[in-house]
Amino acid sequence: MDDAAHAELTSLRKSIDNIDAALVHLLAERFKCTQAVGRLKATVGLPPSDAERERVQVARLRDLAADAELDPAFAEKFLAFIVAEVIHHHEQIASTGAVATHEP
Repeated sequence: MDDAAHAELTSLRKSIDNIDAALVHLLAERFKCTQAVGRLKATVGLPPSDAERERVQVARLRDLAADAELDPAFAEKFLAFIVAEVIHHHEQIASTGAVATHEP
């Protein structure tokens, strides 16, 4: 690999690393908000999941993905993964009052 290609690869990887760091921070903030939602739902007796909200969010995310030239099916899978974790957190909050941490 020549020096120019190596420099470009290094630059692209640095950008990817920065994006990954931003994603981690965004997910942390998102989960702080969803845990607050879980506590509120538990307090007022709402179920951990909301199928209609999820349906609307999937449609919204698919549209956003298409506009951003990201595969809408991938965006939906990504959201499904996050929502499954959120529901798990909400169930934990409803049964124990807290979310178990995964700290070492």
